[in-house]
Amino acid sequence: MAFTRMILPSLIAAFLFWGCGPTQSVQRVDPGSQSDLSGNWNDTDARMVAEDMTSDILSAAWLQNVDSPVLIVGDIRNNTAEHIRTDIFIKEIERAIVNSQKVEIVADPDQRNQIRAERDDQQQHASYETAAALAQELGADYMLVGGIESNVDKNLDGTRAAKFYTINLELINVETNRKAWIGNKKIKKMIERSKTTW
Repeated sequence: MAFTRMILPSLIAAFLFWGCGPTQSVQRVDPGSQSDLSGNWNDTDARMVAEDMTSDILSAAWLQNVDSPVLIVGDIRNNTAEHIRTDIFIKEIERAIVNSQKVEIVADPDQRNQIRAERDDQQQHASYETAAALAQELGADYMLVGGIESNVDKNLDGTRAAKFYTINLELINVETNRKAWIGNKKIKKMIERSKTTW
C-alpha cells in the first residue's frame, strides 16, 4: 500500500509532463516558395543568386567570342560568419549552365577522382571493347571562382538590423589567367526581433 502511494503520484506527474510537452506540426510546401525564418542566408537566396548570375554569364559578351567553351566551377568561398552550404549554391549554377547547352561543364576534383578510379578499374576488369579510354578527359577553358561576403548593421537596442550580402563571381581563362567575366549580386534584408541577441 505504501509502495502504491509513492508510485502513483510519480506516474500522474509523468503523464501530466508528457501531456504538456511541446507539440510539432509538419507541412509540405512548394520548394520554390520563399521562407525567411532567421534572416540568415537560405535556399531562396542561393536560388535567386544562381539564377541571376547564370543568366548574366550566358548573355555576357565573353560568350560571343568563344566557340563551345568548357567551364569548371572552382571554389566559391563563404567569407561570412554564417554557416553557408556553398555546394548547394554551386550545384544550382552548374544545373542552369548545363541545361542551357551553351557552355559545357566538366566534373569537379572530387568527382574526377571517383571517375578516374573507375576508369583505372576498367583497364583491369572490363573488356577491351567496353573499357573507357585513358587520357581522353575534356580540359576546361574557364574556371568560375568567387565568394560570399556579408555585413550586419543593427540599432542600439538590437531589435532591428539590416543584413547585407554581396556575392562576387569571376570567370577566368585557365590558359591565360585573363578575367573574361565578373558578376555581382547583392541581397539586403531588414530584420526585426524582440530579443537583443543576434
